Amino acid sequence: MGGALMGLANLVPGISGGTMLLAAGVYPQFIQGIAELTTFRFHPRNLILPASILGAASVALATLAGPTRSLVIDHRWLMYSLFIGLTLGGVPVIWRLMGRFTLGAGVGCAGGILLMAGIALVQPGGAEAGDSGTGAVILLFVAGVAGASAMILPGISGGYLLLILGQYLTILGAIDQLKTGLLGENGEGPDWGAVGGALHVFLPVALGVAVGIVGVSNLIRFLLSRFEKATLGVLLGLLLGAVLGLWPFQQGVRPQPGERVKGRVMTGELIARLDPTDYPLKRFPPSPRQLAGAAGLVVAGFLITQGVALVGRNREDHDSGN
Repeated sequence: MGGALMGLANLVPGISGGTMLLAAGVYPQFIQGIAELTTFRFHPRNLILPASILGAASVALATLAGPTRSLVIDHRWLMYSLFIGLTLGGVPVIWRLMGRFTLGAGVGCAGGILLMAGIALVQPGGAEAGDSGTGAVILLFVAGVAGASAMILPGISGGYLLLILGQYLTILGAIDQLKTGLLGENGEGPDWGAVGGALHVFLPVALGVAVGIVGVSNLIRFLLSRFEKATLGVLLGLLLGAVLGLWPFQQGVRPQPGERVKGRVMTGELIARLDPTDYPLKRFPPSPRQLAGAAGLVVAGFLITQGVALVGRNREDHDSGN
């Protein structure tokens, strides 16, 4: 369950995969298992838990990337409202781990909030869709490192960082294209052209993911063992600050000729070929019905995360014999 939730979390901006693992009660064991695997200690005990979590996360990513991408494009304010609630639901989880709130935790929390506030001020950008140059490959590798790092960091969203880097919808589209190419359509067998196109995006991202997981798992294990309160404070700040970049009432708007999108001045021809995922985001004033709906979704998302946390606590109590 924790792995499936982790996969879902990394499909959506604002939700932390690490927070979902915390809520399910398996985060410390996951970090320990991944860190030990990077030292080539292939003991069955170290393999089973990480393999179960990453396997379930991979299935969730492969099967839900396409639908999630469509929902974010077509129903952004609904999805972002739900994301806010799911994200805020992780606050009590980290607070429970922290126990007593110390000065170090407070400084770390403030630093985490400031970092996420700075990220929220950055306009999403990135390489042009379909660009296969060196710059695009490097950016995809960086996106993989950032996404994987955030994937196992409670409080910071891998999907959100990919959104900021301008690679979120590109990567979701490549995952869905790879799955469709391998399975084929209408029983016609694999479409190797589609697979090859997806791999141009997928391979540098996958390499970045491997580097990010190895580096961050060892770093987090070290920081939690040496500076637990301050580290949890930073993670709490990252979680709270992530909400700043999830204002729900915005939508993609078809650009007009003369507007600049991703560094290019739009012409009628370019606009006709522009994917809706690349439309500039513009805020709009919500109606009372939208405000009420957003509030309800925030509460629903919060309750979902808390429900997962309750299951995790029950599992911990059962394992400890209480």
